[in-house]
Amino acid sequence: MANVEALEKVDSKGAMSMILFLKNLLFTLLVPGTVGFYVPLLLARNRPAATGLWFSLAVALLLVGSSIYIWCVWDFAAFGRGTPAPIDAPKELVVRGMYRYTRNPMYVGVVTVLLGWAALFRGTGLLIYAFCVSVAFHLFVVFYEEPRLARRFGAEYYDYCAKVGRWLPKLKR
Repeated sequence: MANVEALEKVDSKGAMSMILFLKNLLFTLLVPGTVGFYVPLLLARNRPAATGLWFSLAVALLLVGSSIYIWCVWDFAAFGRGTPAPIDAPKELVVRGMYRYTRNPMYVGVVTVLLGWAALFRGTGLLIYAFCVSVAFHLFVVFYEEPRLARRFGAEYYDYCAKVGRWLPKLKR
C-alpha cells in the first residue's frame, strides 16, 4: 500500500512539473516571444542582416540575452514553483542564479536580446524600440512588481533589495 501511495506522489509531482513547464513555455512564447522576437523581426523586415563583427556582436547578444531569460525561467519554475506571468508568480522569493546579481535579470535578458536584434539589423527603429521596452519594464517593476513583492514577502524582500541592485549588480565595498 505504501508503494502505491509513493508512486501516486511521484506521478502527481511529474504531472505538476509538466503543467508548470507548459505554463512557462506558453508564457514565453506569448509575452517575451512577442516583445523579443516577433515585433523586432517585424521592425527589421526587408533589412539585410549585418556581417562580420556586427554579426558576431549580434549573435553574442542574442545568445547571452536568451540564456539569461531561460536560466531565470528555470529558477522561477524549479525553485519558486511559478512562472514569470504575474497571475502565476513564484510561490517563493527567488534569490538564486542570476537573481543574486540583479533583481530583474529576466528583463535584462530580454533587453539584451533586443540590442542583439538592433545590432544584427543595424536599425535605429530597433534601438528606439529597445529603449521604449526598457522604460516600460522599469515602470512596471517600480509601480507594480516591487510593491507587490514587498507586500508578499515583507522583510525578506527588503533585505534582498538592500543587497541586490534593481538592474545592475551592486558594487561591494
